[in-house]
Amino acid sequence: MAFLDNSGDIILDAVLTDLGRKRLAEGTGRFDIRKFSLADDEINYNLFKNANHVDGADSRGSAYYDLDILQTPVLESFTNNTSVMKHKLIIIPNQDLLYLPIMKLNEETNLTKRSTGTPGNAVFQDRFVILVNQLSARNEDKSKLADTSQNQGLYKDQAGMIDGVTGKGVTIRVDQGIDSEDIDPSTSITEFGVRENQWKIEIDDRFGKIAPSTEGGLPVDWQFLDDDNVAHYYFTEGDAVGGSFVTNNNVTAKKGDADETIAGPRGTMLQFKILSTQDLRTGDTLFSKFGVTSQTWTRSTTVTGTASTTVKYIDTVIRISGQTTGYRIDIPVVFVKIIS
Repeated sequence: MAFLDNSGDIILDAVLTDLGRKRLAEGTGRFDIRKFSLADDEINYNLFKNANHVDGADSRGSAYYDLDILQTPVLESFTNNTSVMKHKLIIIPNQDLLYLPIMKLNEETNLTKRSTGTPGNAVFQDRFVILVNQLSARNEDKSKLADTSQNQGLYKDQAGMIDGVTGKGVTIRVDQGIDSEDIDPSTSITEFGVRENQWKIEIDDRFGKIAPSTEGGLPVDWQFLDDDNVAHYYFTEGDAVGGSFVTNNNVTAKKGDADETIAGPRGTMLQFKILSTQDLRTGDTLFSKFGVTSQTWTRSTTVTGTASTTVKYIDTVIRISGQTTGYRIDIPVVFVKIIS
């Protein structure tokens, strides 16, 4: 990895995506570049020195306002999709658009909130907790178990937890729209040309699978698995699979009412669960390689008061992005397993 000298001639440094390199290596003649992406990850727009700049406009004239930006060294192209193209450029036909849409995690209800953590332990706070096996997902109060000799589990209703086997628990919901009180939420977002109808979820395929928001739903197939074991799921509004994940949000209530988290016009919303993989359920290798193998989980129970259990966990994120707007958010999740 190195920087490209951008002080003189313009340099075009392009690389193929993982899928492009795969198609090229196949040698079947299917390699045909039809799409490309542009991003401005390395651009600092504060360097634009016009009259609004803190140091004033460049004294040499308007032709020099953006010179510092144009001459900023940039990294040479590399193919690690987890590190590049975080801020993609998009084209919006509506020239009068004053507000860009966003994607926002909806935590307006107890059934969509992240975990608030365990008493005295912030490790599991502000994350969605995936309990990877049935033992871990048992109710935390062992008096409610059929066999009271079993170890107490961790599951607690409405605490940001998902049973990684059955899908019981909270739902992850992301809303899309224009988050401004200057525009009435009853206004159709379609007229702005920024309605998102296709979403992408990226998750490490060694840890979790994406499933519908309904309890007991089976995991769906990813469309692409890259060389970092990151699975790419694409969900389109109205198609056979995507229709159960992506739905139109036609609620016109104010932000904070009717479980709404977007202040202005709303587009679509994405709802899903995360299930654990068989490797996490039955083995400990991934916890030893990528996670923490011993952590205290403190809880309050109606039987013994405060109690502690030792768990293993893997802390990671999943990435949600829109294919129309390019907007992206990362959601923290943690996969937890009781040490029996």
